[in-house]
Amino acid sequence: MTTLLYLVRHGETDWNAQRRIQGATDIPLNDTGRRQAAATAELLSRRRFDAVVSSTLSRAAETGAVIARRLGLADPVGYDGLRERSYGEAEGLTDAEVRARYPDDDVPGRESHAAVLARATETLAEVAVRYDQGAVVVATHGAVIRSIVNASAPGTADRGTALIRNGSVHAFRWDPELFRAELVRFDDPLDELSEATGGDAFVAQNPLERRS
Repeated sequence: MTTLLYLVRHGETDWNAQRRIQGATDIPLNDTGRRQAAATAELLSRRRFDAVVSSTLSRAAETGAVIARRLGLADPVGYDGLRERSYGEAEGLTDAEVRARYPDDDVPGRESHAAVLARATETLAEVAVRYDQGAVVVATHGAVIRSIVNASAPGTADRGTALIRNGSVHAFRWDPELFRAELVRFDDPLDELSEATGGDAFVAQNPLERRS
């Protein structure tokens, strides 16, 4: 039996609602985000899990805590490697503001896709070993999930059939031989229902991630 990893995007924040780029900036959940976290927790309660882990940013940590309480599990263990991609000087700006300020899409301080994938993969490997053959909820961020999805099934997260909304759930199996998380097809009712948990598409919630 392999370790199952259920990657959950955190609930909405005020910056999500304002279409501002968050990245490493620690913006908390808003009331909508807390309701989304609770709805996701209820969805996940249909299955048995062994643990919840999260990014150390508060929006993901609180999402994980809401889920852990509903599942009757300990508070999430925090991992820096699950933090959102850093967008450098673009953080706090809207996509229109980024386009105006950086027309060549050269944003100072922005973390590369490769760096995000490397640290997230290392962290998921650590989680898979710690909870070997278990089922783990991983509360994290849109760009992190996108990187893991596309590493397993290139281009999937760029198509309208696999949107990454606030509160959505994306299931993986950890493959120790390939040293990566293998995407589970979105044919599980839990995952299909999770597609409706958030609201707007990922492209609307994080437009810069599409461009860079």
